[in-house]
Formats: sequence, structure tokens, C-alpha cells
Amino acid sequence: MDVIEAIESRRSIRAFLDTPVSKDTISKILTIAQRAPSGTNTQPWHVYICAGETRNNIVADVQKMFDLGEFTDYDKYDYYPSEWKEIHRNRRRGIGWDLYGLLGIKKGDREKSHKQHKRNFCFFDAPVGLFFTTDSYLGKGSWSDVGLFMQTVMLAARKYNLHTCPQAAWINYQQPIFKHLDIPADQVLVSGMAMGYENKEAIENSLQTRREELSNIAHFHGF
Repeated sequence: MDVIEAIESRRSIRAFLDTPVSKDTISKILTIAQRAPSGTNTQPWHVYICAGETRNNIVADVQKMFDLGEFTDYDKYDYYPSEWKEIHRNRRRGIGWDLYGLLGIKKGDREKSHKQHKRNFCFFDAPVGLFFTTDSYLGKGSWSDVGLFMQTVMLAARKYNLHTCPQAAWINYQQPIFKHLDIPADQVLVSGMAMGYENKEAIENSLQTRREELSNIAHFHGF
């Protein structure tokens, strides 16, 4: 698989098979991803990989917190803005409406919405979960570097016919993650990620997210 094919075939998968992924395969993916760029080669990322009992314990604890409404707001981590501009709010709503439309979840159906959102916290049934952190004293540039590392992980996974789903949703439920994975207190969670083999029969995996026209985001000068 060449790099263009990897980019074009990468999608955020929201239903996985329970087929195991070997530690050796994950190690190969992460070794490739280590070639991701970072400012002055600081490589400010850490990644914690869970499967089996550890994965299941995290899932159980976080799903319990989710059901009880116990969470920490994104704004504590300055993760998302307190108010969205219309252009970004519309993009967020668009993917939500498209996904829920496929799943037959109508606007205002809180029970089904809750159930679907909860699936974040079982990694959408993927057998492997990854959590990406950086050292808490580092700035926004390092968070950007972690994003470059994550993107490289997702593209490298395609070489092995694996799919992924980056998940900011875990940010709200950090305590069990830090506990079960022995993450030091001087690190901050940037994102989670599901990894596994796509369930091709799941309708939600037919979702194709929209992209802006190039003319709306690319600004050429001097050509």
C-alpha cells in the first residue's frame, strides 16, 4: 500500500471486529510512526497501549463513570473552545447528523444517543486501545507534534489492513486511564485511539465525512 492509498483509505471506524492484533504488529506500526516530525526533534509523545484485561478494566470503569454522569469538562484542559464559530460548529454538527442518520437515531432521542456515545468507551469494540500523552509542562507546539505522531500511526496501521479511530472523548475520564496504565502525574492525556480490524457489515462504517473544497482552505500567492 503506497502513501496516497493509505491516506485515502484511512477513516475513523466506529465498529470493529474482536479479532486480536498482535503486540509485534503494533510495535512495527509504532516504530514506523517514530519517524513523525517534531519541533527540534523533541519527540514529545508517549503512547500507552492496552488490550485484554487491562483494556477491559478501563472500559468498565469509564463506562460506569459515563453512566453516572461523572466527568471533567474539556475546558479544564483548554481542549475545545467555550464557544464555536459557525463554520466549525456546522462541521461538527454535520458529522453527528450524518452518523446518527445512518444509525436511525432521531434528534432528541437521548437514550439511543447515550448508548451510541457510550460506545466510545469500549473503543467501538476494537481489541486495542492507545492513549497518547505529552509532558504537561510543554506548550501547544508539542500537542501539535503529538498529532503528527498520531496521524503517522493511523497511516502506518493501514499497511497491516488495520483501521483506527482517534478519540478525544476519553479526555473527560482520565482518572481510571492513568490508574490502570500507570501514567505519571506529570503527563497530560492528548487523545485516545481505537485500533483493530473493520467490521465491514456495520452500517456506521459506511459514513464518509465531508471535506471542504480546496478553494475554501488553500490560499495561493505568487503563482
